[in-house]
Amino acid sequence: MKSIRSVYKIGHGPSSSHTVGPYNAALRFGRRHPDADRFRVVLYGSLAFTGAGHGTGKAIQSGLPGAEIVVDMETKDLPHPNTMLFTAFKDGQEIESVRVFSVGGGTVRFEDEQDEEERELYPEKNFEEILEACRQENKTLPDFIRAREGKGFREYLSTVWRAMQDAVERGLPAEGILPGGLDVERKAKILYEKRCYNESADVTMNRVIAAYAYAVSEENASENMVVTAPTCGSCGVIPAVFYYMQKDRGFPEEEILDALAVAGMIGNVIRTNASISGAECGCQAEIGSACSMAAGGLAALYRLNLEQIEYAAEIAMEHHLGLTCDPVNGLVQIPCIERNAVAAMRAISAVNLSRFLYETRKISFDVIIDTMYQTGKDMSDRYRETSHGGLAQMYQYISQTVEDHPWLESALNHMMTDAPDED
Repeated sequence: MKSIRSVYKIGHGPSSSHTVGPYNAALRFGRRHPDADRFRVVLYGSLAFTGAGHGTGKAIQSGLPGAEIVVDMETKDLPHPNTMLFTAFKDGQEIESVRVFSVGGGTVRFEDEQDEEERELYPEKNFEEILEACRQENKTLPDFIRAREGKGFREYLSTVWRAMQDAVERGLPAEGILPGGLDVERKAKILYEKRCYNESADVTMNRVIAAYAYAVSEENASENMVVTAPTCGSCGVIPAVFYYMQKDRGFPEEEILDALAVAGMIGNVIRTNASISGAECGCQAEIGSACSMAAGGLAALYRLNLEQIEYAAEIAMEHHLGLTCDPVNGLVQIPCIERNAVAAMRAISAVNLSRFLYETRKISFDVIIDTMYQTGKDMSDRYRETSHGGLAQMYQYISQTVEDHPWLESALNHMMTDAPDED
């Protein structure tokens, strides 16, 4: 497996696969051809279908100013759902043309090439092998990770954690409408400031964690700086849980960094043996992975044993199996933002179950990751970040129907207004 550093990347939202990855690819391709006088980038697959909503062309042109962006929605049988073709020209002649794949979490692969990020750091192939290595070396999971990652890893985690905290703290007080045309109102501040004197401690905790998740996800939707965890679309889950544990529960930052390392290892296992890309495996690969990472990291923060950490991660992923990626209008807003909040709260529930029931479990984390990957491969591409099915399609259908028959909106509003109050 590769370094955990490949899981957490700091960049602009709203999508790691559709903005962070293409931007990084554009920068790299531009550096390869400083003398080129023209660039063309063709977008295929999911990048073609939802690139407009995600701002893919804008991201590429930030890395390659003036690049021509071509959208190809016809080509099939792609090597990866997020495929781009970069071409450089000089004096009217083609210098180089290469396919680039945005494989999730902001990571890109140039066809038939290997770069430093692809260097193997862990000989272990799955989570069971990692846990066995911890047992043989008599190390905790955080100690094992620190030893393998080497010099500078702690500083890297500190930088990542500071960026996550900044996203929460920017997003909490922000107000207004998110960009993109859906007129979605920011809700983090509303959730955070809501006071209910008779609510229980658990209700308060869930509301505050949800507010933190909304804060980060709304920053992502506004194309501001976030951390892929493991993607931009799922960037609110881990910050919400860990920010609550540090700010509201008093866990020291050093222990939060250890939890972040464990969460990163879980994401690394998923990325290695399955996928963290919504375009490849649906939202189970994004929100499901983020929930699994948060649950495993939280279990480590509570100093649970290796089996409990594994079970927490397994529970979290198991109950996201089959989750589709169907963003309305190709924007990372509906249902994405709300899913971050729900997954953050679900991660805590997974830890609570694992604490007491780990000795009864029947399914390993590795098995559930294999299952997620197979489920994603079996899923129709209509439900893998193309906005051609599910909620995205239904929303478009209803919107078009109301546009064609304006009286429907008035009738629906009238029905809701006249509905009797429930006792």
